[in-house]
Amino acid sequence: MNAPESDGRTDGPDSDAGSDHDDRRPHSVYRVGTDPDPRWTLANERTALAWVRTGLGLIAAGLALVSLSLIARLSWIVPALAVIICLGGSALAVSALGSWRRNERAMRTGRPLPAPTALPWLVGGVALAGLVLAGYAVVEAVR
Repeated sequence: MNAPESDGRTDGPDSDAGSDHDDRRPHSVYRVGTDPDPRWTLANERTALAWVRTGLGLIAAGLALVSLSLIARLSWIVPALAVIICLGGSALAVSALGSWRRNERAMRTGRPLPAPTALPWLVGGVALAGLVLAGYAVVEAVR
């Protein structure tokens, strides 16, 4: 006789999924609903980590801009933009946690996944930074 196939869920009779004594944190996520298929949970985590890596990349780009502006004695616009880029990278990393939490809760409760919130801000920020740097390059070239 064949054993029944597992659907990957961990909410069987011996599971602590969704119980009040689940020690996993954050409790606001793990004490709600039932554990989804681990593949979806891990995909959600990988997405959050990708957003964090993007935030780190923005912080590194801001640091590079500051270093370049100090070496080349560039206008105050470049370090100001670098600070904004670093702050944007930090905000993106923080928002990754919120997005992970919202998506995880939605999967645990069987609700549709919420719309991404950081993506429009990231696209707008990158476009704005590009425009500011392009404008700066044009002004410097004309001088």
